[in-house]
Amino acid sequence: MAYLVDFTTVSTVGLESSPVADALAGLRANESRYFKNKYDHDFTVRPASDAKATIDWIHKILKEERDIVIASRPLEATEFQVENIRWAYVFYESGLSINVLYTLDDSGKRAVGFKLSDGMDVPGELAEKFKFARQKSKLAGTIRGSYFTIKNEY
Repeated sequence: MAYLVDFTTVSTVGLESSPVADALAGLRANESRYFKNKYDHDFTVRPASDAKATIDWIHKILKEERDIVIASRPLEATEFQVENIRWAYVFYESGLSINVLYTLDDSGKRAVGFKLSDGMDVPGELAEKFKFARQKSKLAGTIRGSYFTIKNEY
């Protein structure tokens, strides 16, 4: 069942098994606020069991582009299109959030973003490959993020 992420009242619904559930919920709410403010889009997520195609798409891009396999269990995911951009998100039990920004124009931006919830360690599969910048968020505390550009078509 889809869950509309409320960024005014942060909830851990669907994320309870995460050791950093509160921080991950704040990270998810931060994303919800971004899409509401920038695109007037309501950010909804589904349990991972209902979002297999989205998770598989992201995992395929990670594997083929950078030979990355995420060890943590996916908890929730979402996929949607705003303007001419396909967006996909997966929120993992470890506190990791991965998003794909995939502009549908051939000349557009295409990237994978990683965000780490406050209090979580950098996952081993990302530690040697990426440097993480810090950003402050009222909803999520300190978010550490990194990204890479997608080179192929998906």
